Amino acid sequence: MTDTPIPRVSVSAEIARVVGLGVLVFDAVTVREGDAPLGEALASSAASLRATGAPDADVAATRAMYRRLGLDPTKTRPSSEALLRRVRKGEALPRINTLVDVCNWCSVEFQLPYGLYDLARVEGDVELRLGRAGEAYPGIRKDVVHVAGRPLVADAEGPFGNPTSDSARTMVTPATTRVLVFVYAPRVAAGARLAGVLDVTASRIRRFAGGDERHRAVLVSPAAV
Repeated sequence: MTDTPIPRVSVSAEIARVVGLGVLVFDAVTVREGDAPLGEALASSAASLRATGAPDADVAATRAMYRRLGLDPTKTRPSSEALLRRVRKGEALPRINTLVDVCNWCSVEFQLPYGLYDLARVEGDVELRLGRAGEAYPGIRKDVVHVAGRPLVADAEGPFGNPTSDSARTMVTPATTRVLVFVYAPRVAAGARLAGVLDVTASRIRRFAGGDERHRAVLVSPAAV
């Protein structure tokens, strides 16, 4: 197990009134571009969601979280809902690599946005806060993502993710060995729900990417860990 420091994660007061944040840190993960058993699990999950659908209350709660943050969820969709819409159209869940696939699987089932970041590319402490004027970053497979006035996570180099779209700078690849996972949840009842969500997420990471869990936290107030 590495002795590399774990970044301090904090949530600003303006965000903590609306969002609860689940945090996982894993070391020594093995990221692969494909995994047959994981592919079967993703296909099974998608089939189940097409048959029964995600709980409407979960979709509505995440939409309400976006509205309270000043975002229109029909124009800036939570990543979790974007995945669900894809599945409902009969499409498969996207296949990127084992860690991204696991987080997408969890996100679509729990209907909570996830963030997945390569810790080797994160500089210093991390804060969940609202974006400032002019803030932006190159997105993953997208043009520049503008985040002024939007919830985002930032480190010493600036913003690198939000509940809808993460940055190219911190994206996870097969070269990644240390990861930071965020789960964004509506503040109401977030503590109890996030504890269970993190249990499932950590179990799936260990199953399909191995590694050692170094840190876990649930932040539901303007605090830091």
